[in-house]
Amino acid sequence: MPSSATHKPGKPVREIPFWLLAIGLIGVMILWGISADYNYATIFKALSSGVLTTVWVTLIAFVLASALGLVLALMRQSRSRILREIATFYIEIVRGIPILVLLFYIAFVGTPWFVSAYNDTLFALGLADTLPALSVRQLDFTWRAIIALMLAYAAFLAEIFRAGLEAVDRGQIEAAQALGLKRFAIFRLISGPQAFRIILPPYGNDFVSMIKDSALVSALGVQDITQLGKVFSASTFKFFETYNIVAFLYLAMTISLSLLIRMVEKRIKRTDIERTNR
Repeated sequence: MPSSATHKPGKPVREIPFWLLAIGLIGVMILWGISADYNYATIFKALSSGVLTTVWVTLIAFVLASALGLVLALMRQSRSRILREIATFYIEIVRGIPILVLLFYIAFVGTPWFVSAYNDTLFALGLADTLPALSVRQLDFTWRAIIALMLAYAAFLAEIFRAGLEAVDRGQIEAAQALGLKRFAIFRLISGPQAFRIILPPYGNDFVSMIKDSALVSALGVQDITQLGKVFSASTFKFFETYNIVAFLYLAMTISLSLLIRMVEKRIKRTDIERTNR
């Protein structure tokens, strides 16, 4: 006899996310341990201020990288060969350089060069008495780190954007052109929204990756989670406890964002299915 627990045809049974339950249980145990243990509570309090720095650096760098990456992707699709060559040159060069090396290059090579070029320009234009000159120390290391992350991730995001735009049905774009729509209107109304649905998974994964790569800014002394953990453990010699908290904070942010991205993906898929069934 068929079981009464059989589900209706067409409606898949939802699997119980045991991995999520396990992660949640571990998280609760860690939080309980932090609240019950004085050492862990002290370390957590000392490192919690670095969370704001990590989130701020990541958000600003990712927004700027997204804007630059979109420009590069559009340049890759331009009719002008010069623009295509410039964008391809930038992407291939930057993707071949480790982010840590790029971070040091921007902080200790690019910044002094920019300051020198700026001051020389003021002198050449006779504006040295009108506008103040810059010194290297005036440019904060946090912003140097943000610029380095922006330049690095723009190259990766450009390829994601380009792949998404190229995946849009060419017939729709040609139909829009036949109706007299301009290129920006076509991007805003047709290719852009469809490309966003396609690129959302890799785009979200890159945002999660940037949160982890933001730990590299500690090499410049930026007071993020990793840097505060490094300083605290060096002064107290509690390396085990400190880096447990560092790992926990990063995991809490990355797993939460990954779950949020999955929820958005499912919502978009559900919306698309509902539109198709109408």
